[in-house]
Amino acid sequence: MQDWWIYRGTGRPHSGILRLPPPPPWRVFDGTPLVPPPSSLDGGVGRRLGEQHRAVSYRPRPDELELINAALYLRRPLLITGKPGVGKSTLAYAVAHELALGPVLRWPITSRSTLAEGLYSYDAIGRLQEASLHHQLGTTGDLQIGRYLRLGPLGTALLPYEHPRVLLIDEIDKSDVDLPNDLLNIFEEGEYPIPELQRIAASQPRVELPVDGSDDLVGVHRGVVRCNAFPLVLMTSNGEREFSPAFHRRCLRLDLGQPDAEQLGAIVAAHFGTEPTADTAELVELFLARRERGTLATDQLLNAIYLTVQAPDGGPPDRERLADLVLRQLDAGPDS
Repeated sequence: MQDWWIYRGTGRPHSGILRLPPPPPWRVFDGTPLVPPPSSLDGGVGRRLGEQHRAVSYRPRPDELELINAALYLRRPLLITGKPGVGKSTLAYAVAHELALGPVLRWPITSRSTLAEGLYSYDAIGRLQEASLHHQLGTTGDLQIGRYLRLGPLGTALLPYEHPRVLLIDEIDKSDVDLPNDLLNIFEEGEYPIPELQRIAASQPRVELPVDGSDDLVGVHRGVVRCNAFPLVLMTSNGEREFSPAFHRRCLRLDLGQPDAEQLGAIVAAHFGTEPTADTAELVELFLARRERGTLATDQLLNAIYLTVQAPDGGPPDRERLADLVLRQLDAGPDS
C-alpha cells in the first residue's frame, strides 16, 4: 500500500477522501452553494460486494489501485475495459463504500441513451395534462415546474457536492456513436444548463428538484448546475467498439484482468459468509479450468455455489452436472 493512495482497496470504510489534495489548475470547479451529502444508504452495496464480509469482497491489484487513485487525483473519468463478469461495475461500489461517498449513481447505457436523459428528465406532457384537468374542474393545483423535473444520474453527479460522488456509466460501448463525444464537453466544463429553468430564472431564480436515486431536493440556481468536486466517473466497456482519440485523451484507461483463485475465494466468502469449503473449492477449480477454454462470469460461479449450499440434506448436486447447467461459456454456441 502506497502513502499517496486515497482508495486502498481494503473494503474497510475510512475518511481518506479528506486527504485528497486540490485538483490541478485545469480541473478546478467552483460550483456553489455546496449541496449536503446524500441522505440515503446504498442498497446495492450488499448485492454487489457481499453482505457478510464486505472488507474482502473486492481486492484490486496494485496497478489497478494506481489508476483508480490517479483518476481521483486528476479528476478525470476512468474507462474500464475487460471481459464480462470480471468486476468492472463492482469497482464503482467498492470505491464508494470504502471512501463513504454515498450511493453509486448508475446510468445503464443502451443504443437509445442520450446525453439529455443522463442529465435530467422533464415531464412536460404530465404538467400540461394536470393543468388541463384543473382547468376542466375549475380547481387550482401545484403546477410548479420543479414537480415535473428530476435530475438524472449524470446530472446529480455534477451537483456542487463537497466530496465527489461516484458515477457508474455502465456499458458505454453499447451507446449510439455520438454519445461518448457528447460527454466530452460535460467532462471538460463540469456544468450543464437546464433551459426550462433558465427561461424562468428572472421570476424563479431558485428551483428545488429531486435527484437521482432518492427523494432529496436540491436547489438549482438560475437554471445552471456546476460541480464543485468533480465526480469519480467510471465507464465500463466490454470492448465491443472503439472510441475516438479525443475521448481517450480525456480519460484514464484501466483494463481489468480476470479474478484469480485467491480473489474468487474472497468473493465467495463475502457473499456466503464463510471461508470456502472443500465443496466450494472444487467448484472454484472447475470454474477456473472451464474459464481457460472460454468466457465465464464470476456470478456464474456464485450461482453454482449457491445451488450447492442450498442443496437438500441428501447431499450437494453433482459438480459436473452443475458445470453443464450453470458454468457454460458465454461465448459458446447453444449446443456447446
